[in-house]
Amino acid sequence: MRKPFATVLLLAPTLLFGQGALQGTWRTNMDQSQLSPQPYVFSVADGMYECSTCAPKIKIKADGTDQPVTGQSYDTLSVRVNDSKTIALTAKKGGKTVFEQTRTATDDGSTLALKNISYAKESGNQVETNVSFTRTDKATPDANATSGSWQINKVVESDTGLMTTYKWAGDELSMSQPAGENYTAKLDGKDYPYHGSYSFDSVSLKQIDDRTIEVTNKREGKVISVSRISVSPDGGTLTEVANNKLTNRTSTYISEKETIDAGK
Repeated sequence: MRKPFATVLLLAPTLLFGQGALQGTWRTNMDQSQLSPQPYVFSVADGMYECSTCAPKIKIKADGTDQPVTGQSYDTLSVRVNDSKTIALTAKKGGKTVFEQTRTATDDGSTLALKNISYAKESGNQVETNVSFTRTDKATPDANATSGSWQINKVVESDTGLMTTYKWAGDELSMSQPAGENYTAKLDGKDYPYHGSYSFDSVSLKQIDDRTIEVTNKREGKVISVSRISVSPDGGTLTEVANNKLTNRTSTYISEKETIDAGK
């Protein structure tokens, strides 16, 4: 067991970080954020939908019926072809809708618009995301125009997905988002429940320095993502460098402080 004075010294950086830097509500600025440049590759051809950059890869019938998938945050996926330039996808977990998505290619096939509505696990609250993509390859003959390799150009998301609030109570940090995702955990590297998400069911936190923590998200014991969250010296900007361990994509998200908790 550590001596009392050693324990105080070890806890001091945690208290400094939590109460002086992270506490409050933050809004992610997608225009300032830098998403992974790795392209997304999927296709609809010959009655089949294939996502080769999904982890694990997906290949199912594109007939509008729920098809079983494994290794995802959902257990069925349906793909419906609306026309030569548009497809609609619905993912479910245990019969409950995880997300609904529409992808539409432009007439010349050079860009793709994606509209996604995701649902929080417990509350069912919605997060709407609109993404524009630019094609990075040539269109595939005889395939749906949504097929190909696509790089993200711009992301617009509803406030329910952009706002995050952090609060401290003793040595525990709580995170919550308007859609319903939340957790309460200590910075001791142990796993704690993550609520409201289909993607994650547990989280662990570690202190890196007085302005940085590491967040590890898991699903069924498997690491899904690891993020480094740091706050600027002036306390006004939060930077999250997030690495998706399944797809090996690394993105940097920039958030600005909206409010400061009055009880800080």
